Amino acid sequence: MLRVLTSPRMLAFHALLLVVVPSFIALGFWQYGRAEDKAAAVEQQESNLAADPVPIDELTSVGGEVAREDRWRRVTVTGTYDAGRELLVRNRNGSGGVGMHVLTPLVTEDGTAVLVNRGWVAQPPTATARPEVPPAAEGKVTVVGRLQLSETPENTGIRPRDGLPEGQIMLIDVAAIAEDLPYDLYEGYVELVEETPAPAAAPEPVEVAEVDTGMNFSYAVQWWAFTVIAVGGWVFLIRRELQEAAQDASVPREESSAASGPVSRT
Repeated sequence: MLRVLTSPRMLAFHALLLVVVPSFIALGFWQYGRAEDKAAAVEQQESNLAADPVPIDELTSVGGEVAREDRWRRVTVTGTYDAGRELLVRNRNGSGGVGMHVLTPLVTEDGTAVLVNRGWVAQPPTATARPEVPPAAEGKVTVVGRLQLSETPENTGIRPRDGLPEGQIMLIDVAAIAEDLPYDLYEGYVELVEETPAPAAAPEPVEVAEVDTGMNFSYAVQWWAFTVIAVGGWVFLIRRELQEAAQDASVPREESSAASGPVSRT
């Protein structure tokens, strides 16, 4: 038995199993951890969306930072839209497919401002044309919206592009946008939910982006299933090797007995 289990082929299989099984188990726990993280993100999103609105300066500030746990919190801010410095964010989805988000600075009484994503508009007929955008409300307005993190290539997967038409951007990168504005910006931006007074016409409200829960839990189960299959295959192979070795060992004895023939007595 020991000779069979320590044959070169079986030793190679033992070594492969020692590599594969821990790897599969580790990959399963990694996917399970990702599933738990996403479940926690969904719970946080739902909790923040259900919370009462708070003044924006309770959660962010000029030169500050929006905490990840405050994403999706509803905030209130009062000010006047600076429609002349409005921006269009390319390649954003809405009810009509790919279009643009309308990003308008809202200047508060103390001279600071917050970027407000007023909503989605349809893609213009050409890449250089300007889409039909309902004008921002004039005068003082009070906005209620969802607080969001400043966008980066890392947290969105979107890459900046050069050569865009004037007034169009790919990312809501607050620091980069602030460089071209004459006033300071609050960190983060706000997705408009409602405003008072309400305008006669407005872009399509931005839908709540559902947190991607993915298939990580299923992937974890699959990796652990592969672990069981690998161990089962190892046991099956050992049993087969032992059975074949036992059969090979019995054949010479039977042939030897047959060759010697019956013993004659005199």
